[in-house]
Amino acid sequence: MIVGVPKESFPGERRVALTPAVVPNLLKAGFEVVLETGAGVEASYPDADYVGRGARILPERSEVFRTADVVVQVLCPGSNDRTGKADLPLLRRDQILIGFLRPLGSIETVQELAATGVTAFSVELMPRITRAQSMDVLSSMATICGYKAVLLAADTLPRLFPMLTTAAGTITPARVFIIGAGVAGLQAIATARRLGAVASAYDLRPSTKEQVQSLGGRFVELPIEAQDAQDARGYARAQDETFYRRQRELLGRVVAESDVVITAAVVPGRKPPVLVTREMVERMAPGSVIVDLAAEQGGNCELTRAKEVAVEGGVTLIGYINLASTVPYHASQMYARNISAFLIHLFRNGQLRFDSDDEITRETLVTRGGDVVNRRIREFFSLPAKVAQGNI
Repeated sequence: MIVGVPKESFPGERRVALTPAVVPNLLKAGFEVVLETGAGVEASYPDADYVGRGARILPERSEVFRTADVVVQVLCPGSNDRTGKADLPLLRRDQILIGFLRPLGSIETVQELAATGVTAFSVELMPRITRAQSMDVLSSMATICGYKAVLLAADTLPRLFPMLTTAAGTITPARVFIIGAGVAGLQAIATARRLGAVASAYDLRPSTKEQVQSLGGRFVELPIEAQDAQDARGYARAQDETFYRRQRELLGRVVAESDVVITAAVVPGRKPPVLVTREMVERMAPGSVIVDLAAEQGGNCELTRAKEVAVEGGVTLIGYINLASTVPYHASQMYARNISAFLIHLFRNGQLRFDSDDEITRETLVTRGGDVVNRRIREFFSLPAKVAQGNI
């Protein structure tokens, strides 16, 4: 099996799907690895490093697609809404595609991908089970986003983060409030604490309290209870508007007292809930900073502008997207480890295993044989159920 890695084409995307370090493991597992010229340069992985580990470099993008049995990307057609469609004619029937597909974004986009006949696996759909931890790309990228969000806030805030005792007096530490204690939120807490700030966090899932406290953060408890706060995959469930309205009322005081607010509340496949309103922003002190990690999906803050930095009433709102790409060396390293583990799981003796009893394969497979075959996606877009078969 030949694994091909084209250069990422989304504007500003600096990651690469495989790094030189994972090539020997893939070769040992029976794969060959080819890459487009310069595929890893933006992430500080030159072509020579790949060649030194046993990969081959091909001069043209089209040649990578033509040569590869398996195409591995970071942003595949679907997640790459700018240039991704240009790759569709390069895909061929029964070729395998692995990467971010944004499968719950647009059914038309998923169906366009299916029409190529490609067998596509979406890394966003990786189940959160013990066996799949080494393949959990979302957690890897969320870790980087949580870290980088705090650095952006620290760079923007007109205050120091740590408490300092100086000849000019004592400087009190910055107060950082994180809304959403998933992987990104927990990393934001850890990073804020390392920089010396006082960190607190809120999540509608009570089970996160212990995790927040283990990192030295204060868990903010509200006198409201979510219904079915967490789904079987470990993600927060969407709540009704009555719950969110009461939540905003109770969070208002904590937000107003914070120097930095980082929002990381995302519900897969749905518009993020608005947790920080215009009125809440107006109550924050001038110079305060909000970093909205849900900006690309619509934002947790009412005033967030995706891809932009805005200032409202002296409060800076950072709505950058694709933060993982701003740390391309380690983001690529983590992604490559996840993907190589996934490849080794999927293949045995050079053959792709279609095992309907394997949750990892079943949940991540999106398209096959010209059709959308993923049950979750078909239910999400109200497509008729497919007839169950002995294999996937």
